[in-house]
Amino acid sequence: MPKDGGKASKKSKIKISAYTPTTLDAPPPPLTDIRASTSRTLQTTKLKSHTIGGFKLATQASASGMCAPDVKVNDSRTTEEILASWLDAGEEHGWDPAYIDSYLERDLRPPLSDPEESEGLSEPKRPTGEGDRAKHEWKKHIDMYLQRLIILEGRGESPPKQCIAAFPATMLGYSVESKWNGHFFLKVQLKSLGMRIQLGHVPGEVCPKPESAWGDDFVVIDTDGVHNVGLDFCTCGSSTKSHVEQLLDRRLYPATTINPKSAATFRVLEVFELLQYESKVSPYELYNTISRLTDNTGLTSVKVCLGPISELPSISTRMAPFEASEAGNARTRSTRTASETKEGECALLCPPCPHPTINMPEGWEDEPEETRYIHALNLALDACFRLKRKDVSSEKADPGLSNGFSYFVKQSKFNEYLEEHKDEVEPKSNCSRHDAVNLADVSPGQGYAASGVATVECARHNMKRPAAVCDLQKGERYCNMDFILHWGIVVLALGVLRTFFISYDIACQWSKYLMSRLAKIDTNAPMLKPETKTRFMVPKFHLPAHIVSCHTKFAFMNTPGAGLGDGEAPERGWGEANPLAPSTREMGPGTRRDTLDYNFGDYNWRKIIDLGASLGKKMDTALSKVAENTIAHQELEETLDPTKVQEWAAQMAAWERDPVANPNPFEMTVSSPTQIAVRRVLADEEAADIASGKDAALSPDTPPSVLISRGLDLEAEQCIPLFLSALGYTKDIC
Repeated sequence: MPKDGGKASKKSKIKISAYTPTTLDAPPPPLTDIRASTSRTLQTTKLKSHTIGGFKLATQASASGMCAPDVKVNDSRTTEEILASWLDAGEEHGWDPAYIDSYLERDLRPPLSDPEESEGLSEPKRPTGEGDRAKHEWKKHIDMYLQRLIILEGRGESPPKQCIAAFPATMLGYSVESKWNGHFFLKVQLKSLGMRIQLGHVPGEVCPKPESAWGDDFVVIDTDGVHNVGLDFCTCGSSTKSHVEQLLDRRLYPATTINPKSAATFRVLEVFELLQYESKVSPYELYNTISRLTDNTGLTSVKVCLGPISELPSISTRMAPFEASEAGNARTRSTRTASETKEGECALLCPPCPHPTINMPEGWEDEPEETRYIHALNLALDACFRLKRKDVSSEKADPGLSNGFSYFVKQSKFNEYLEEHKDEVEPKSNCSRHDAVNLADVSPGQGYAASGVATVECARHNMKRPAAVCDLQKGERYCNMDFILHWGIVVLALGVLRTFFISYDIACQWSKYLMSRLAKIDTNAPMLKPETKTRFMVPKFHLPAHIVSCHTKFAFMNTPGAGLGDGEAPERGWGEANPLAPSTREMGPGTRRDTLDYNFGDYNWRKIIDLGASLGKKMDTALSKVAENTIAHQELEETLDPTKVQEWAAQMAAWERDPVANPNPFEMTVSSPTQIAVRRVLADEEAADIASGKDAALSPDTPPSVLISRGLDLEAEQCIPLFLSALGYTKDIC
């Protein structure tokens, strides 16, 4: 057992190295191999030490050390002077003496930090909680990535001058099984045959001053496998772009922003994006698939690090909301930076829903009372408890990238709100026993940070609303649902609307004090305005589980303007998101929100492209039923008293105008007599029978009314012992 309270000590690393110099007297190499020949290769083996003693081989990167520059042959400095210039380099910087000696032998100053993790500059160690360093570093350059990716959606800044048929589109190191060794064909890389990719120039041009990728060892991941390629950056002045920008211009997405040594093609990222949307493939599964495509025999190892490759698709796909390449949103083609993006701006909007200044006519505010429903916003709320998240990572280590730009709420604002409501206790339901109410204060269980996800959707078209998704900390608490409802309306200036239809499984309980709770969130909440009218409904599938009084008060069919809606839109959406649960429950908070965000975006996108067919089908159904329903209604009215019909119509119109002040005409009012009243009536009837000479009593002491009363009492006395016995109590207790 460790002495530090149970936490195992961090395994230390040392590096041993072997330097293999290049022969200086060798003949000059061809132009394509200049960079590879002028560099010295440092072979590095990392060993992890164990507390039980000894070392274990961790990784071995053949010919992948640092690419040291040439040393002048006539160097006037002495060895002592060179040593004195960097005495601060040593074991305190993570290098063992053998590694430092390998630089001393070449009169070079060794780096003060790991070249595989930085540019060779001394940097402080990452503070605790910073999380994935590559992700945090990438976030600093998000605007550059966004600009380059949007430019590349068109022809780019410098279209190739040559015919595309005369030059490979990607110039990657595809495998060529054409080298005969005397016995069989060998699978070799084009890099070994002399092919190199030159960045910063149009294809076919030769850079007079190329700079090889670090260690002259670059890996490209494509849809058909992992390829080792020869790759040179431009440093001749023809291109002033950074290494990352030069890679992006060639449609190669780098794994890191500092000294990139691996990249993925845009093609493989697009394939991964669609695979994840359709079959919920994880980056790890993608990596394994491409590794097996590279070599499925197990005889050779795929030379690529899993960490950067796993992160590549994740980071790349997160840019999709900002690019808005396929469907319009509030931020499409904006020149603003990512930090200037507003809440919900990257979400795909529901085209048929009302959006002021977009699809609503001028003067919609003056719509008559009878037809105001055509400008109403239909919303549906629900929660899913399958999308849990384990208590791993933290907001500091993994804050995510969207920051409320798409479908999830802005986390910082949401956390402040939750802190204010952490001590609230949910009221119990006086309707049927609904788990959403009675289990609202139940924690998700040990080891979980989120019990699920709550959402607000378009009730008519099944689309996620912008900035209207949040995590649940316990059960389905009112405060969570209030927050996403309010900001889902406010965030994109939808607060000017005056009519709202809101569907929720427990609307009968949740809506009771909703307005007072919204006033605590925002005194100017749209639903608090005097001219705003809000109607609450219960989804059709859930309504039968409620008490009888809810069946008419919260029914879609009895709500004017609700039409034939059912309010079950979120349930259909959970069916698409639930397959993500096994992978998202293991993610950090930010990565999980980002993953769900762009999956929700794809869900909305598929709804958008299907709107033409779905709305057309609904229109055909409605038109075909108009005549049939009209005739049936007229025939029914002809069988009724016209005076009663007018009276009922007036009552219904009054209730529709103000359902609070007027009685519900659809609610059945039945008065049930009490047992005492029934006994009194029976006693009066017996007295009348005796007075008229009729006596039906079995005995003088037991008239019929007394017999019935004693039978009811006896039945009640029998029910109590039976009930207690069913609970496991003994007869003595009864």
